[in-house]
Amino acid sequence: MGTATNSSTEAPALDPAMVGRITGHVASASGATTTTNAPFTGKPLVDLPQSDAADVTAAFERARAAQEAWAATPVRERAEPFLRFHDMVLDRQSEILDIIQWETGKARRHAFEEVYDAAAGTLHYARRAPSLLRRRRTAGAMPGATRAYMHHQPKGAVSVITPWNYPLALPVGDAVPALMAGNAVVAKPDTQTALSALWAIDLAREAGLPADLWIPVLGEPAEIGDPLVDECDYVAFTGSSAVGAHIAQRANARLVGCSAELGGKNPMIVCEDANVDWTVEGAIRACYSNAGQLCISMERLYVHEDIYDTFVPKLAAAVRDMTLNNRLDFSTDMGSLTYQRQLDRVTEHVDDARSKGAEILAGGNPRPDLGPLFFEPTLMTGVGDTMSACAAETFGPVVSVYGYGSDDEVVRRANATEYGLNASVWSRDTGHARRLAERLRAGTVNINEGYAAAWASYGAPMGGMKSSGVGRRHGDEGMLRFTEPQTVASQHYIGFGGPPGMGGDTLANLMTTGARMMKRFHIR
Repeated sequence: MGTATNSSTEAPALDPAMVGRITGHVASASGATTTTNAPFTGKPLVDLPQSDAADVTAAFERARAAQEAWAATPVRERAEPFLRFHDMVLDRQSEILDIIQWETGKARRHAFEEVYDAAAGTLHYARRAPSLLRRRRTAGAMPGATRAYMHHQPKGAVSVITPWNYPLALPVGDAVPALMAGNAVVAKPDTQTALSALWAIDLAREAGLPADLWIPVLGEPAEIGDPLVDECDYVAFTGSSAVGAHIAQRANARLVGCSAELGGKNPMIVCEDANVDWTVEGAIRACYSNAGQLCISMERLYVHEDIYDTFVPKLAAAVRDMTLNNRLDFSTDMGSLTYQRQLDRVTEHVDDARSKGAEILAGGNPRPDLGPLFFEPTLMTGVGDTMSACAAETFGPVVSVYGYGSDDEVVRRANATEYGLNASVWSRDTGHARRLAERLRAGTVNINEGYAAAWASYGAPMGGMKSSGVGRRHGDEGMLRFTEPQTVASQHYIGFGGPPGMGGDTLANLMTTGARMMKRFHIR
């Protein structure tokens, strides 16, 4: 396993003035703080203000006060700060890349995926919002006499709750369409990686977003989690299936909408005609991006028996050749895990599989010589039903590989999970791959790619089936979920009671005749 270290990561190079400015946006009246540690070193990184339930209430009061004028602003004007935000993210990427790496421990190439996503996803909605949110005429009840249209009112004040694994892309990806739809946002990023979200909020304000429209709160879920649901008009959540279910139930009790992107145990299918070299390279990205701490990454590989003996050794060799280090540059293939609990889970899954007879084809060990939370990219075979790595989401750089013989078999095995977030099919025959894809119970399926093709197709919806979530981000729904569709209909010339003096039986006969004629002439 190739390795390298970098002494420049011994002390965080974060600008104190910048940190002080962006942490000043947090709604926190108590003065309480907590210290986060850098995954690369285990040493203290930054002191962050902490919010309590009263701070959440106050944040929503400020947000609602600001939202009324924002909702009255024309959509094209609401989009202007985000067009500038797109450019500013790209121009200042070195600054945010350092922050992301320090907070998460991920490799710089994987941090750049967040920078690109934050910019490109924002641009998509800035371009799309004016047409998506415009008034739309619909067929009226009486042709010519009823004129109806629909328009979208913003929900109001929205909660956006995001995890630590993609601390720039996920907060921006939910907050930006909510804001452009005319809402205010109260955001709760994970405390460990909050600087990335705070940097984005600060940048949006610099780009011209009015104050109090995007307010961050930080704190423990036990303290501020329920208030974030109880105070909002809609909640967008990304995280675990268990927490997502709790949030959905609590929101539903208030008749408040909720979208949730949750966990995954995603399958990758390698067909008998797959280009082996292309697929090996793609599997490295599909499985080990962000050290596997990606809800749409692949944890189960199904390889057709005709190419199993060729593909699997090549993949194992490629995994063993991956470079791990903690440099703030693009020299590494994979970085560190972010939390000790993730290292513990990864270690438990691998040790359990090893003790029950699984074969470790590559990796399988922690790497404390590189940093406290490093674990080698790991490929295993012989992973059976009694092993924790078989069905439970690992959320780390651990992948199990299996052989299969037929399409029916692999579809059955790929679908045999409580999750349904993402999947991947690799074949030279894209028609065959698409037919396989449409049989998989997953919200997105990538062909000859692991996750980026579907994720970065911002005009298409992204989300999960089964225990992997409800609702969708991206696509039109990614913005419209933050709105209330309202129908406005006006009546002209003739009312629904008919002309004065017309009897009920005559009116009924007239409307019956009209209904038949509208069907015949395809008016309806």
